[in-house]
Amino acid sequence: MTDTSDDYVYDEASGEWISPAEAAANAHAAEAIEVRDSVGNLLADGDSVITIKDLKVKGAGQTLRKGTVIKSIRLTGDAQEIDCRYDGIKGLVLRAEFVRKH
Repeated sequence: MTDTSDDYVYDEASGEWISPAEAAANAHAAEAIEVRDSVGNLLADGDSVITIKDLKVKGAGQTLRKGTVIKSIRLTGDAQEIDCRYDGIKGLVLRAEFVRKH
């Protein structure tokens, strides 16, 4: 019978031996991407944002005016893109540099 409490993993970043659970937590934290708006606020799923300039939406023939509120955003795997819903526009993806947190 093997005692797994004595198993440790060498962490090259810190140069220390850590538990496998701690190594998994560190790997998960490293994969998490921080998405920041135009002024540096951290964005999260479900946040509301406001556009900071007029944005022409390709394929929709519409323009999102400065000050348009977009509710309930979703983060993508990209640090600069957010997935949104807006009336009449399906599959709207905005660059985080053109919005600020509401």
